[in-house]
Amino acid sequence: MSKENKDIILYTKNICKKFGEVKACDSIDINVERGKITAIIGPNGAGKSTLFEIISGLQKEDSGTICFLDKNITKLPAYKIGELGIARTFQHVRLFRNLTLANHMEFAINDDDELFFKNIFTNTNVKEELLRDALDFVGLDKRGDTLAQNLSYGQRKLLDLAICLAKKHELLMLDEPVAGVTPKLRQQIKKILLNEKKRNKTILLIEHDMDFVMSIADIIYVLAQGKIIAIGKPKEIMQNKQVLEAYLGEN
Repeated sequence: MSKENKDIILYTKNICKKFGEVKACDSIDINVERGKITAIIGPNGAGKSTLFEIISGLQKEDSGTICFLDKNITKLPAYKIGELGIARTFQHVRLFRNLTLANHMEFAINDDDELFFKNIFTNTNVKEELLRDALDFVGLDKRGDTLAQNLSYGQRKLLDLAICLAKKHELLMLDEPVAGVTPKLRQQIKKILLNEKKRNKTILLIEHDMDFVMSIADIIYVLAQGKIIAIGKPKEIMQNKQVLEAYLGEN
């Protein structure tokens, strides 16, 4: 199952999901191109997070199809989707407070699930240079034995991003990567993602920070009430009257 454009790494077709009478996703089609940054924006309740959960296998669609690397992943469990090369962050950072940075990176690097439990009770065996490279890449200037609970919110965001980047991946899915961070850290994360793009990495992100999205995205999908109301480049989206009315609240 494939698209005519061989550069499309992931696509969805007619994704639908209802919660009671509410249509969280209503026939959503998106295409994610290799080596590009694709953004999904929209007001709260537009269906963005639900779509992310469905793509990553954490929720199941009512109908529709998801294909990744020419494989139909619609019915696969989340861990199988991750093994195929989709790594993601979450809107609310999910870390183990009493484990170290090195422990977290070990989990990201190792594919063997049994190592997860072994590493909780033993010293990490991540090579110091590999750990340092990963933390330096995101600009997290902390020792590997630092506990996650001793990080600031922004530093936890960077660790979450480092973990995502360290996993074997073809696609990064980032859920509000700059939500709640300082302007300085926002610029730092922007630089990281643009560097990933230079390395021909593919990124799909949700973000409410419009300035951030407009400065980084190649293509933007705008959702409102579970439907796609606009698709285009940043300049096109900013000039779209339907977007201005539905998302920005302008007349």
